[in-house]
Amino acid sequence: MTEQIRVLVADDQALLRGSFRALIETTPDLTAVGEAATGAEAVELARALRPDVVLMDVRMPHLDGIEATRRIHRAAGTEDVRVLMLTMFDLDAHVFAALRAGAAGFLLKDTPPADLLNAVRVVAGGEALLAPAVTRRLIAEFTRQALPAHPLPRALDGVTDREREVLTLVARGLSNTEIADHLHLSLATVKTYIGRLLAKLQARDRAQLVIIAYETGLVAPAP
Repeated sequence: MTEQIRVLVADDQALLRGSFRALIETTPDLTAVGEAATGAEAVELARALRPDVVLMDVRMPHLDGIEATRRIHRAAGTEDVRVLMLTMFDLDAHVFAALRAGAAGFLLKDTPPADLLNAVRVVAGGEALLAPAVTRRLIAEFTRQALPAHPLPRALDGVTDREREVLTLVARGLSNTEIADHLHLSLATVKTYIGRLLAKLQARDRAQLVIIAYETGLVAPAP
């Protein structure tokens, strides 16, 4: 029997929580382990239940989804819980902050059910749910942030020239296929390079690679 993915649903709207839970419960490889109506409840239940994935609404009362995500990732015992943010708007100003807080990705609340379920599986498997278009929005938001006058001291020592090329293209919003075409590499080779970058830079996912590329000064925001 396939091991089930344990999901915690956090949303301040009872109807949406119930809908997400019902969808999860009717899927053989997923199970809903709890519901949270506030960010504080989400943190408390994440600590108590240790789900594989938290479906986290960005906007919740008292403690928003971003701060709840940050607390989950900083707490001993829940640092490996994966958080998939849910938002009403694809240009939500909070998306950037959510990714920096440790979210593995985000989805629109009107995402088709099959896509939402697949997103839970992707995130539970340790991948970031960050499509190229989302990466480009992340970059656009990053360029609006106040950057330090000098690159932060996150060393790129040990990263090869080819890996820097790949990291640069990731930060520019290219997909793996586009990177492969650009550098005349196989898709498998590109995936290998990205895996090495994640390990060397101690990054959780692709979103963090984008952030690291900008923070180290490898890639400069466009004017």
